[in-house]
Amino acid sequence: MTLAEYDAFCAALPATSHVVQWGDAHVWKVGGKVFAIARESADEPFAVTFKCSWASYDILKEQPGLRPAPYLASRGMSWIQRRTDEGMPDEALLDYLRESHRLIANKLSKRVRAELGFEA
Repeated sequence: MTLAEYDAFCAALPATSHVVQWGDAHVWKVGGKVFAIARESADEPFAVTFKCSWASYDILKEQPGLRPAPYLASRGMSWIQRRTDEGMPDEALLDYLRESHRLIANKLSKRVRAELGFEA
């Protein structure tokens, strides 16, 4: 997956917004809350960070090419960073990005969810 493919996929999810922040990180949000972060640089491989369930986190953190997300996981949050596709092919990453979007959207208030067009 490329950064452009990541951005296009996240843009197609409902009620998303995009910002480049924290240096050069491509951050995707739903209702103002982060659900995915990607970064690519000459020094680092393309990496995607996303929220997942605790059950998924426990499994994914042990897979090759995946690790607990720097900063977020150390703060007790269930976020994973995919650094290579060795332990997670692109198709699975897309499923996890969808799920991350859903998890974050479900935590929004009823008012915000209604404003964004999610179920009332």
